[in-house]
Amino acid sequence: MQVYEVCLRLLGDMLRLKIRFSQKVNLMRLSNYFLPVLKENPAEAQIVSHRLMLRAGMVRQSSAGIYSWLPLGLRVLNKIADIVRQEQALAGALEMLMPTLQPAEIWRESGRYDDYGKEMLRITDRHDRDLLYGPTNEELITQIFRDSVRSYKELPRNLYHIQWKFRDEIRPRFGVMRGREFLMKDGYSFDIDEANARRAYQKIFVSYLRSFKRMGLQAIPVAADTGPIGGDLSHEFIILAETGESEVFCHSDVLTQPVPEADYTADLTPVIDGYTQHYARSDEMHDAAKFEAEVPEDKRLTARGIEVGHIFYFGTKYSNAMKALVTGPNGKDVPVHMGSYGIGVSRLVGGIIEACHDDEGIVWPWAVAPFHIGLINLKPGDDATDALCEQLYQNLTDHNLDVLYDDRDERAGAKFSTMDLIGLPWQAVIGPRGAKAGEVEIKNRVTGEKQTVALEAAIKIMSQPPA
Repeated sequence: MQVYEVCLRLLGDMLRLKIRFSQKVNLMRLSNYFLPVLKENPAEAQIVSHRLMLRAGMVRQSSAGIYSWLPLGLRVLNKIADIVRQEQALAGALEMLMPTLQPAEIWRESGRYDDYGKEMLRITDRHDRDLLYGPTNEELITQIFRDSVRSYKELPRNLYHIQWKFRDEIRPRFGVMRGREFLMKDGYSFDIDEANARRAYQKIFVSYLRSFKRMGLQAIPVAADTGPIGGDLSHEFIILAETGESEVFCHSDVLTQPVPEADYTADLTPVIDGYTQHYARSDEMHDAAKFEAEVPEDKRLTARGIEVGHIFYFGTKYSNAMKALVTGPNGKDVPVHMGSYGIGVSRLVGGIIEACHDDEGIVWPWAVAPFHIGLINLKPGDDATDALCEQLYQNLTDHNLDVLYDDRDERAGAKFSTMDLIGLPWQAVIGPRGAKAGEVEIKNRVTGEKQTVALEAAIKIMSQPPA
């Protein structure tokens, strides 16, 4: 037994050494990174997020409304998706993956194939089978559920995936904010009756508030139209931004509601009521007379906003149409009650930039920043400067921080401009003078404040989000 424990200990030490060596020789060096930044604003970009995503080398347009995600942009996309996954897991949702192409017959079964219009991209394969590039997944998930679940004892179920969608917008614009191809989290709940379905709706309502808060955003849930999804209960989650496409009318007390803890066993009705008791609507559902009657003049808030999430309870609309039935406690078959829940993952990248930027570039919130720290070497090739930069890089990565190391032989001004543009929360600058003194100049990207501190102090300060 002692030999076994010694072997395990030696194996662990070897793995740790291997990881540390790999980190040391594979620094995330900007000289080897693919970051095609632009000095000038692209003429085709009409809004801030589109301009900055192109300038910061996050995306490149493939065709109208369709983008390639370059390494920096993909890191942000993945961090947003990870937050969504973590919060969905806490709420009891299970991740799966459905295909982008769907058979047309299940959309005909639900009655939506002809109703959806030209936004749906329809395809015929070599066997003359009708397919479509999914704009949403209510039909496919209902088919999967119908073919797999037979009894109420297998309920509730809440399934979701994060997948690329396509809607053939007639005028795609504003970059990833209004593209034709987009990454979306869409989830679907299945319950035996309306009461349980509304509890599932409440859980996702809360999980969305928590997700957006973790991303550094304040989201306002507003009463929403159900549109082609259907149903009689729906909320959009809107983040405030001057360039938002929606106009928001709400009671200002909505903004002061606390974001709840992830206690999904508790009664969530008081939490939901805290948000929904006050008037909050976008321009699509706005009732001016009701707004003026219900909201005191000093509490009326009118602003622009961006929709980043949308949830629906639509009862038995799809289960009735597609015969998604379960055997109830009384032995009789009943249609399940369903809800659907979407978050625009790729849209959120643009939305966060619209809410978090300044004249110099992007200002990323800590949780979604592609890297936490931008490390700038002012004199690559100088032994002392190189050594201190690599020591700081290693120490920061040992603290599980993501660091982008600018080791390029480039003017200092160009390096500072690039770091300001890509908006990492902290910048750490080391030159020959600082290396000799063992000091680092650090910059808070949010406030612009700079300070020169010893190496250990720099590590401690930059291990936390900027204040």
